[in-house]
Amino acid sequence: MKPLQIFVAAVFFLAAGPAWGSEPGTGDIVEKANHVALYQGLGMKGRVHLKISDKQGRVRQRTLNILRRDSVGERDGDQKYFTYFKAPADVRKMVFMVHKKAMPGVDDDRWLYMPAMDLVKRIAASDKRTSFVGSDFLYEDISGRSLFEDRHERVGTTDHCYLIENRPENPGSVEFEYYLAHINTQTFITEKIEFFKKGGGLYRVMETLEVKNISATENGAAVTYPTVTRSRVRNLETGSVTEMILSDIVYNPGLGDDIFSERYLRRPPREMAR
Repeated sequence: MKPLQIFVAAVFFLAAGPAWGSEPGTGDIVEKANHVALYQGLGMKGRVHLKISDKQGRVRQRTLNILRRDSVGERDGDQKYFTYFKAPADVRKMVFMVHKKAMPGVDDDRWLYMPAMDLVKRIAASDKRTSFVGSDFLYEDISGRSLFEDRHERVGTTDHCYLIENRPENPGSVEFEYYLAHINTQTFITEKIEFFKKGGGLYRVMETLEVKNISATENGAAVTYPTVTRSRVRNLETGSVTEMILSDIVYNPGLGDDIFSERYLRRPPREMAR
């Protein structure tokens, strides 16, 4: 699906329940879940804390600020993401920026600034399913996976979730055979995603652990956005686990478009470093 994450999903959303008088179709479910995961409000800023634990119990941590801005006048269209790493020292001042493209067949633009080498690196489309700064989240989890990259099929319903099976249109471009999304029937928040390798082996699980209602103002009206504030990825092959906590969330912060440009990779806006 389009986010994780996420950062990552994602993570990866919605104030109301379903808008349909009858059972929604698979396409409606997938689009609604994608909107809730990635497109609430016109933009957002917040702080992310990553706790990465290996199977020996050793722990590494990452803290970063994140900004998101949606294209003006579009619904669920292009987006821009900007993340600035604050801690620990070995990743401090690192920047990850994404210009996400909604059009089918068009790759996102991704940049990574590494301050230790004063180097800006473009992240190729082939690298988007690699580890995000040593965590169990992938680059694609942070900014989202395009809906058009997968075929979606509803394969069941539990007492509170739709079960959507997603198979890649281009199997050779990913390491999984398919993934199964558990989408809440009322909020359309994706509660769990299970990734299966060829042959049917479950190897990776993303889970929503906590959801909070975040108040905001949109177009002069008070709104509430249910938001995933705590999530977890488990790598069943390595035993590694990463927990993500999202805090200090502000929707519709009125971000300017110039922030999301290459010139700010080396010198991020002052508010990003706070």
